[in-house]
Amino acid sequence: MQQFTKTDLNKTLYVKQALADTGRVWHQIDATGISIGRLSVIVANLLSGKGKVSNCDFWDMGDFVVVNNTEKMLITGNKLIDKEYYTYSGYKGNLKTTALKDMMRKDPSNVLRLAVKGMLAKNKLRAKRLMRLKSFVGTSTKFDYMKPKQFIVPAKAAA
Repeated sequence: MQQFTKTDLNKTLYVKQALADTGRVWHQIDATGISIGRLSVIVANLLSGKGKVSNCDFWDMGDFVVVNNTEKMLITGNKLIDKEYYTYSGYKGNLKTTALKDMMRKDPSNVLRLAVKGMLAKNKLRAKRLMRLKSFVGTSTKFDYMKPKQFIVPAKAAA
């Protein structure tokens, strides 16, 4: 059994930023039958690199994520009718609302992007992390040359 001294506890291991860029992995997720909240938690954790040993909150250590079949995500409860998205131009009386039902009809991948954006940390790294999210309606073979690993969603998240 190893004894820790005070000097051991004060040492912090930092991984170089160059190693973080080379260690990025591509993940592919099929969104069929997964609720939007559970899917966005999984995607946000992969984008921010929370599951990595070398995770550091002030470096961008996350992976790339490709999400297919975003139109087949589950929307539970009355969210299709009740949930609204707001856009405001800055001018008086120019607050526009859009229901989730209309957003899903127009672009389901944007709904997932907005959900993931809300779950990422609100700092300077959020835009870079969101750029690594590739979401598609239907299936896409656009990033197959990167050989993405199929991410298996846990059964609890899919139910």
